[in-house]
Amino acid sequence: MTDFTEVASGLRFPEGPIAMDDGSVILVEIARGTLSRVSPEGEVSVIAELGGGPNGAAIGPDGAVYVCNNGGFAWHERDGLLIPGDKPDDYSGGRIERVDLETGKVDVLYTECDGVPLNGPNDIVFDKQGGFWFTDLGKSYDRVTDRGALYYAKPDGSSITQQAFPLNTPNGVGLSPEEDRVYFADTVSGRVWYLDIESPGVAKAPDLPIPANLLVSVPDLQYFDSLAVDAEGNICVATIFNGGITSVSPDGQTVKHTPFPDLLVTNICFGGPDLKTAYITLSGTGKLVKCEWPVAGLPLNFLNK
Repeated sequence: MTDFTEVASGLRFPEGPIAMDDGSVILVEIARGTLSRVSPEGEVSVIAELGGGPNGAAIGPDGAVYVCNNGGFAWHERDGLLIPGDKPDDYSGGRIERVDLETGKVDVLYTECDGVPLNGPNDIVFDKQGGFWFTDLGKSYDRVTDRGALYYAKPDGSSITQQAFPLNTPNGVGLSPEEDRVYFADTVSGRVWYLDIESPGVAKAPDLPIPANLLVSVPDLQYFDSLAVDAEGNICVATIFNGGITSVSPDGQTVKHTPFPDLLVTNICFGGPDLKTAYITLSGTGKLVKCEWPVAGLPLNFLNK
């Protein structure tokens, strides 16, 4: 098992970690409905009460946190794990939110695209132009599943465009170091897909009649969750069931797995002065842990550069 240090426990399904310059980590607690901050000493404080299901989070060009809110899950507890399920009775709708870190004020930027509601916004990454790519996982209820999509939007609420549809369960999203490719993880299939970027916020359609290009597919029962890209362009994907981080080379030919003791490992980010400290959310057991990573993380726009 990987050597790691526990930073905080008792979190209610943590996700979306952001390693800040002051040593704290901002994250969401999906089951608690909050944007929270974990101090270097492991103390947890609430920045904002968001409700629904805050999921992915990222720092934008104005220093605010932008949150993908999936509207909420039905929750189940089994064998000491907290597990998300289908659409809950109190589902509040998918949305993109902006949170002012100074005041905690929450603004809703987007709830739809071209008249189609957002169902379950999941993960988010900013490009150097100041716009952001985000995934919508979709939503499942009864016998029906709303299919997901990949979007690009501006942080002032003025523009949102659909870039790929239909997608099955798009989850983590990230950019290549050159920002000429956008990657996203497909949860249920255990695959990483990509699209080449023609111009800022515009993805090139694949040559084949499918929504995206396949980078890698892993065997056995492995769900892919959120992801981060390292400085060498490897895609580091949080992995469920085979709990850990699966690192995929940019050409998809090399796949390495780093295990962690939770079936629901959901996200990774990089921090520390050299970006070689990995912060990982062990969501089933409600923990944030950290460890030294062999490769530095890719500096994120508006956070590390």
